[in-house]
Amino acid sequence: MTEIKAAWERERERDRIDLSAPDAAPLVDAFQRRITYLRLSVADRCDLRCTYCMPERMTFLPRAEVLSLEELYDLSRGFIERGVSKIRITGGEPLVRKDIVDLFTALGRHLVSKGGGGLKELTLTTNATQLDRYADDLAKAGVERLNISLDTLDRARFAVLTRRDALPQVLDGIAAAKEAGLKVKLNAVALKGVNEDEIENLIAWAHGEACDVTLIEVMPLGDVEEERLDQYLPLDQVKARLEKRWTLTASDANTGGPARYWDISETGGRLGLITPHTGNICEGCNRLRVTATGQLYPCLGGSERVDLRAALRSDKPQVEVADALDRALMIKPEKHHFRMDERGADPHLPRHMAMTGG
Repeated sequence: MTEIKAAWERERERDRIDLSAPDAAPLVDAFQRRITYLRLSVADRCDLRCTYCMPERMTFLPRAEVLSLEELYDLSRGFIERGVSKIRITGGEPLVRKDIVDLFTALGRHLVSKGGGGLKELTLTTNATQLDRYADDLAKAGVERLNISLDTLDRARFAVLTRRDALPQVLDGIAAAKEAGLKVKLNAVALKGVNEDEIENLIAWAHGEACDVTLIEVMPLGDVEEERLDQYLPLDQVKARLEKRWTLTASDANTGGPARYWDISETGGRLGLITPHTGNICEGCNRLRVTATGQLYPCLGGSERVDLRAALRSDKPQVEVADALDRALMIKPEKHHFRMDERGADPHLPRHMAMTGG
């Protein structure tokens, strides 16, 4: 019996850490933004080495520092008690974590659609290399849609970008997800001089496969052994180019994240843009991020954090976690302060995206 399955048995007997409280208040930050969305990293490890995300020789965390599946589950329940209605499992690559489906199954029991209470959506971001093995189990657990990171359809270019020849596995994963009835959205980081000539074809292919696409401006997190400014492709330029070919109409779609959406008449699909540099994506921020080690970052672009692992492992976890969440709300900044204007500058923050959770 895995640790998370054992936790279910103990929960029936109430012999476990209970982070709920009768007077638990909704999560509201100092700017009166209601927090309803948790991005929970379950691993900093990944089976790819994307050039904009991490160096080839990445140093990963000792396994002892990573929260157990039971601890991740307990924290998630605590967030649900405070009004979080959407949880996205991230990494690194979530599907490299042993027994990860057990966590999805446990959290799925809290979905409104499965007769639970509070959780409206459970989803994940994945590179899809392992997805053909797990798509059916994820669907059974209650996952209805997921994001797949895919920056190119060219196998040779994919191998250079990710430092791994894994495009066939990714495409198999996408096919398996669709076969399992999962709604797929592709996330592509727009990279100057790397995949900018392929963006239109990637969008057209994805829409032909009934997949939406979101383009993302590169974010200056961590040392990746390349010049960030050379990678940076402003998405206002990309959008202007796309409008010469297609008709883009602003959409009122909202998936709870930072993307702004447009419908493309000619393809019948939807395009999202995440623009931390060329457009403000912070005014309606409803998110908190927790790393695999239990560090809560109120802002992706900030260094502010609170230690949920220490709180969870304290003598009074219910009190300590509640206090930590309240502190996080007060230190959550109004907006990020990413910089992308100095060649040779150090990363805006030393931690990599894989450590924070995408």
